[in-house]
Amino acid sequence: MLELVPPELWWLVVIAFIAGLVDAAVGGGGLVQLPGLFTVLPQQTPAMLFGTNKFSSMFGTAAAAWRYARNVRFPWKPVLFAAGTAFVFSFAGATAVSLLPKDAVRPLVLVLLVAMLAYTLWKKDFGALHRPQEIGRRELTIALVIGAAIGFYDGFFGPGTGSFLIFLFVRFFGLDFLRASAASKVVNLATNMAAISFFVPTGNILWLFALPMATANIIGSVVGTRLALKGGTPFIRKLFVGLVVVLIARMAWDTFRGS
Repeated sequence: MLELVPPELWWLVVIAFIAGLVDAAVGGGGLVQLPGLFTVLPQQTPAMLFGTNKFSSMFGTAAAAWRYARNVRFPWKPVLFAAGTAFVFSFAGATAVSLLPKDAVRPLVLVLLVAMLAYTLWKKDFGALHRPQEIGRRELTIALVIGAAIGFYDGFFGPGTGSFLIFLFVRFFGLDFLRASAASKVVNLATNMAAISFFVPTGNILWLFALPMATANIIGSVVGTRLALKGGTPFIRKLFVGLVVVLIARMAWDTFRGS
């Protein structure tokens, strides 16, 4: 029976587990899973690999969002506002893929990542304490803008979406890193659902790989969420800084290699 299973599937299941673990704790699972898909299945089209990645990661994100919602309290209203606009603008970002050159975006994203890292390291207490803001019209407007910007970015480009969300929830809503990571999963789930509603009708999902990967992603997500809840804000802050450094290195490599 086992000989009927494609050998590539075993690798992708392991990759999906690791991606789910990392993504549940601090975001950035796509840094693991998407390159893994391109490496293991080089003969497939990019659209097929992007669709398979989004489908499997959506389930891990949903599992993380559910576990965080049961264990961590955060302001739901602005998070849901952000999730709503993120869902809508993720479609706009996917549409813009064929209209705008991605190479023009990389330098800007690189600058934003460096600025975000510098700000986090400079403010030693950034995200260390939970100092929630009163939620009024201003905060809800900010949530709508954050959702629109992140949704468009995730639909169009993608890398670092979770990191940007965590940073923005800490910066504008006074959440600590644990609560910001929890809130980011809800918004990320919305953008993943938007992507899936595009990829499924167009037939761009490899179901043979996507379903087992989704299961592995959920298991990894459960482990990652448990580690995050146990380690708390200090643990997530360290992971966040490490992930942003990796993102900067990757973005710099892609930018200067392509120039």
